[in-house]
Amino acid sequence: MLYLYFVLLTGSVLLLVAGIVEQRRHYASLHSIPSRVLVNGIRGKSSITRLCAGALRGGDLVTVAKTTGTAARFIHPDATEEPVYRKFGIANVVEQIGIVRRAATYRPDALVIECMAVMPALQEVNQSKLIRSTIGVLCNVREDHLAEMGPTLDDVARSLCRSMPEDGICVTAEKERFHILQEEADARNCQLIYADPETVTDEELRGFSWFTFKENVAIALVVAELLGVERRVALQGMYDAPPDPGVLSVERYAAPEGKRLAFANVFAANDPESTLMNINQLLDLGAIHRPLNVVINCRPDRVERNGQMGEIIPDLQPDHVFVIGHPAKSAIDAIPAEWRDRAVDLGGERRSAEEFMPALLGRLSADSSLVAIGNIHGQGEELLEYLAELPADEAATADAARPSATAAPAQPARLDPYASYPMAYEERYQASQTQEIPVVRIPVQPSGPYADAGYAAPAPHQRGPYAAPAQQTWQQYADEPYGYVPADEGGQPPRP
Repeated sequence: MLYLYFVLLTGSVLLLVAGIVEQRRHYASLHSIPSRVLVNGIRGKSSITRLCAGALRGGDLVTVAKTTGTAARFIHPDATEEPVYRKFGIANVVEQIGIVRRAATYRPDALVIECMAVMPALQEVNQSKLIRSTIGVLCNVREDHLAEMGPTLDDVARSLCRSMPEDGICVTAEKERFHILQEEADARNCQLIYADPETVTDEELRGFSWFTFKENVAIALVVAELLGVERRVALQGMYDAPPDPGVLSVERYAAPEGKRLAFANVFAANDPESTLMNINQLLDLGAIHRPLNVVINCRPDRVERNGQMGEIIPDLQPDHVFVIGHPAKSAIDAIPAEWRDRAVDLGGERRSAEEFMPALLGRLSADSSLVAIGNIHGQGEELLEYLAELPADEAATADAARPSATAAPAQPARLDPYASYPMAYEERYQASQTQEIPVVRIPVQPSGPYADAGYAAPAPHQRGPYAAPAQQTWQQYADEPYGYVPADEGGQPPRP
């Protein structure tokens, strides 16, 4: 018996020593990377990671990045990338140790890495033990992962704040719950910076060949500014950065029986708010059109999300709702009764795309649009692979390139996904909310190190050099940088 105790004690000591050695090696790798950016939030983390990395590369900083979303990728300093190998295909936060060690071999100036933890406790471990970021990014607070971080959005906000660096800097584009983020930042002695989307112009967004949002670009520009990269070269670096595989996209296919199909992959926006925002944007820009059809992919471990996708069907007003994956009933039962007759159950755990896709395409009209929402994994991936085998709709490409006989100037063949986004989003999406949030611009002080970058300056009672997004709607505009006029000391707009 004494022998067994001795073996147990010896094994425990060896494991302890090995753990200490591993921890010291990991910390040495971290300290060899001067700037570490940890990207967290609910929606858009992978895109922001790529944008930040591209912006820093544009400023000639040796930058390594790693995304986790739709397809985990390790991005080398020359912007080439490769999939992240996972044993048995299972994601685990411990993989960040190997990523940091591999990144350190490049002797980089910066590491931009996406937070892969969902549980609040693991988010804190990811920050305090695995990454120790110098700059944190908290892009937004949306209705997702409520079982782990909820039940309310305020709870989600506080959970995400666990990835904030202590005595560091955190950048966010979240406006509605900024006050909660500020409280958590103050508790960690963290400098919270609001990245104002209005500082990004429509012209700057037109440089992208793929769909993105002002919030994402604004965050990347702030991170680049903090690391000394000039705005112009940062934008060029973002333009050159390859998009995430799950980025919002629209493809046009020639379906069987001479049908034409515009397909929008909105799988990456797997919360109801982002899903509605993306689809309404595509409709307003003409990237997709009616008759509109929706396909919901269900997953057994995302039953709540399946129901959320069913609940938004009245807002989309589709002709058909195709439900694939398992359990399909979780989405169909959530569709309001007056719309449920449009639902077509094509689900099942083991149904291949060769089984359900002919039935789906057979119900479509001659020229229609199909939007895929929910979650990409499982039958969603099979749907994408099936569609990729269809021939491209050459007629649609030719129509887009051919100038109209009645149009004055010739229009570019490429879609302009930003021309009318702000007004379209506010009129079509906010009207459906129970509490309409006014869109306001953020006043900035004309002095300070970031006055020309569009960051919000603090009110006298606030701690730190940056303030929350302003809630007043009386701001006036003048020929100031980004069109802002600061308030006077009494908090009132300047008088003419």
